[in-house]
Amino acid sequence: MKETNNKIQFQVSDTLIENVKQLINSREQRQILAFLDRFHYADIAEILDELSFEEAIYSIKLLDSETTSGVLKELDDDLREKIFQNLSAKEIAEEVEELDTDDAADIIAELPEERQETVIEKIEDQEHKADIQELLAYHEDTAGGLMAKELVKVYETWTVAGCLRKIRGQAKDVKRVHSIYVVTKHDVLIGRLSLKDLIVAKSEQKISDIYLSNVDYVNVEDHAEDVAKIMQKYDLEAIPVINKNRQLLGRITIDDIVDVIKEEADKDYQLAAGITQDVEADDSIIDLTKARLPWLFLGLIGGIGAFIIMEGFQTSLSEFSILFLFTPLIAAMAGNVGVQSSAIIVQGLANDDVKGSINKRLLKEMLLAALNGIILSVFLFLFVYIWKSQNTSLAIAISVSLIVVIIIAGLIGTFIPLFLNKRGIDPAIATGPFITTSNDIFGIVIYLIIAKTILGI
Repeated sequence: MKETNNKIQFQVSDTLIENVKQLINSREQRQILAFLDRFHYADIAEILDELSFEEAIYSIKLLDSETTSGVLKELDDDLREKIFQNLSAKEIAEEVEELDTDDAADIIAELPEERQETVIEKIEDQEHKADIQELLAYHEDTAGGLMAKELVKVYETWTVAGCLRKIRGQAKDVKRVHSIYVVTKHDVLIGRLSLKDLIVAKSEQKISDIYLSNVDYVNVEDHAEDVAKIMQKYDLEAIPVINKNRQLLGRITIDDIVDVIKEEADKDYQLAAGITQDVEADDSIIDLTKARLPWLFLGLIGGIGAFIIMEGFQTSLSEFSILFLFTPLIAAMAGNVGVQSSAIIVQGLANDDVKGSINKRLLKEMLLAALNGIILSVFLFLFVYIWKSQNTSLAIAISVSLIVVIIIAGLIGTFIPLFLNKRGIDPAIATGPFITTSNDIFGIVIYLIIAKTILGI
């Protein structure tokens, strides 16, 4: 199996899928294997996603266990679930044994609880089985749920010569040796070992004389997002995981953190769009409706609220009907400013860039909103003044309303995500229909009150 396809970005094409289908229909097993052998595991998974279920099953069963395990890891969740339903517990166990412990645990965790136990029982490698069972005990959103048990560790009492012999034995089970961790006889993490220092050291030297004591680590109970922030901050390819006694339990690699970042970004994007559940485009209409309807209902309630408010100002609007024409503009500006402010704050919170007191952050946003509001209001004042035959009072009423609305919307857009974050609620929810609807209503109320006051109606 080639790791790359001549360094050319793989793309699924109709021609490629048609070729695969023809080979499957003709049952040319050797040709199918030769064809698929040209591609990486992830590329094969893309190909299988485009085939019918029967064709995908047929192809999967032709592949060797090592290739199959790699492909299964990359498959779409729904297709993988269907394939597992057509594989015996023994067949699944054989594929799982080819995977690193973290990937194996992730795949087994997707199975129904009863089948999990059956598959684990069929795993012949007792050490691999024990490691998987340990990982399954941790919550998926913690460092324990992300870590793999495969790593290279050495004891501080070993000599350099003995260390090199031991490393050779451990490294065969580790795909990538990012770091060598140094532990005491009780497996307490005390440092890391530089390959350069190990190579140039004398054979009789002790590891305790050459290891580096400064080592970044995370606790097994730390949240996955916190692990991602640490690895991003210190530009780490891998980080060791310890328990409360500082004993080394495993390591987390950058590929797992990329998955965490992607999943969090997907979730935040959906929250910002007013989707309350983790859904995909291929999900059923019922699931998609359940995810979208709550925020659409909120928007409906907000619209009804705006109607009730405007009905209360019906007399004023009848005298100055021009005010009604500017209502969508005021509401739109309030919503836009609120979303801009909240999006910046949410992004800052996600990147851990928002620091300091809330009051300072609100003051800064108020000044920014005031500056933007003044610039936009001057333009709006001139437009209304010229359009309505130099009606100064009307132009002042509408432009002043715009300034105040923009300032209030900016403050709301800043305060809400900070408040939600303090309460342990995902602040991304503030960038969606919630902030837009609330600012629409506040904007209309402020606009009509200011206009009524200035125009004396």
